[in-house]
Amino acid sequence: MFDTIAPRYDVTNDVMSLGQDRSWRRATVRAVGAGVGDTVLDLAAGTGTSTAPYADLGAQVVACDLSVGMVTQGRHRRPDLAFVAGDALALPFADASFDVVTISFGLRNVPDVDGALAEMLRVTRPGGRLVVCEFSTPPSWALRTAHELYLRTVLPTLVQAVASIDDAYEYLVESIRQWPDQVGLAEQVQDAGWGQVAYRNLTGGIAALHRAVRPGPVL
Repeated sequence: MFDTIAPRYDVTNDVMSLGQDRSWRRATVRAVGAGVGDTVLDLAAGTGTSTAPYADLGAQVVACDLSVGMVTQGRHRRPDLAFVAGDALALPFADASFDVVTISFGLRNVPDVDGALAEMLRVTRPGGRLVVCEFSTPPSWALRTAHELYLRTVLPTLVQAVASIDDAYEYLVESIRQWPDQVGLAEQVQDAGWGQVAYRNLTGGIAALHRAVRPGPVL
């Protein structure tokens, strides 16, 4: 599915989120807090739109995505970035390879979320960080109702106008609806072995940033 939508993925996301994805990416970059010399793994990186800011800040960053189509698009657009086709459930990296692992709007597409969180823990050094940006559940009843109406009625029309890929984005809408809320995801992150788990809402809880640290002595 993602191979099919790769050529129009970024522009469709921009339209689908009414431009909010840009502010969500900026918030994720701030939460990651990567700088010169830091090693960063950007999972479900797609075409590298979420990866580029870390490289621009001087970090050593790897963009990893299961979709070969996405990786191919990314290599064409940003040949200066390191792209790897890899499965979040069997990451092709050694233990404790990264200072930070981050994933934006991709964790809900993994068939085994607990397994993916455990793999992320494995490749993160002790004292290293996890940052997850993902759709969530607005705590406000009014915003939650408006968001559901948007997903059900407005979004399909927008997607059809820019991408003509109804089936793929029907799946994405359903994955948003079925995804756990902020507290539920925080509990999953903690159960996977991460410590200092915290989250904050973005755009009233339409999305949320979850942060955590791998326990153990800092290397």
